[in-house]
Amino acid sequence: MQKTEKIRIFSENNEFQHADVLKRNRVKRSKHNKFFVEGVNAINLAIEYGWKIDSFLYSEESKLSNWAKEILNRSLAKKHIEMPASLLSKLSDKEESSELLALVEMKEDNINRIEIKKDLFVVVIDRASSPGNLGTIIRSCNAFGVDAILMTGHSVDLYDPKTIRASVGTLFATNVLRLGSHNDITQWLNTTKETLGEIRIIGTTVKTENTIDTFKFNSPLLLLIGNETYGLNQNYKSMCDSLVKIPIHGAASSLNVACATSIFLYEISKQIYRNSFIVPF
Repeated sequence: MQKTEKIRIFSENNEFQHADVLKRNRVKRSKHNKFFVEGVNAINLAIEYGWKIDSFLYSEESKLSNWAKEILNRSLAKKHIEMPASLLSKLSDKEESSELLALVEMKEDNINRIEIKKDLFVVVIDRASSPGNLGTIIRSCNAFGVDAILMTGHSVDLYDPKTIRASVGTLFATNVLRLGSHNDITQWLNTTKETLGEIRIIGTTVKTENTIDTFKFNSPLLLLIGNETYGLNQNYKSMCDSLVKIPIHGAASSLNVACATSIFLYEISKQIYRNSFIVPF
């Protein structure tokens, strides 16, 4: 077991700048394979679900809570970086600075992380363009029993602090993988069908006669969610067994993608879990 290196800094040195750039810069996060995490729930879930912590950052100018002390005492992080409260405040995104920040290592985007089982429920999000929406979808997927989320296309960063914040830390408790395109999904489907047989593929769109309130969902199931502005691209539509919409009334022509996804997840979870499981909400 490695020994934690304890470092004290007093200025915006390399350690500070490294944390700051991981918070702000997607390219640097990808290069270093690490990302910035803030918040009690997020840090607790990262530890609970076995994510590797590279560093904890904190200040002892103010008395640390019992929670923070316990985290540091049990820590397996490579580094503990102590700094003045003024520096910690500069890194924090909160009005009142968090007492503990973390730099966490990314997990490998290995599609073999998905457990193949007869009631498999996977969500594909194509070209997500809002970190807030992506984080909210992750939160809903975690709440409604989704086994994995597959992100494709040019999307917002999964590890953007805004995404993590919108997920309320559930990113760490949810199996989320970043893939290249629909071709990667097709390859995975072909392999998975050898084990499960058929997988029902459902796409979401406003341009269909099938409505969520009358449609019958069955597992194993792949639910395809399109871009916030452009919806599902043609490659994904051609993969679908059925396209389904949410009937809405009033002046709005469509729903926010995170709201719409949550409605789909509720209905699917209710139907699939109803006979054998307690619905997870």
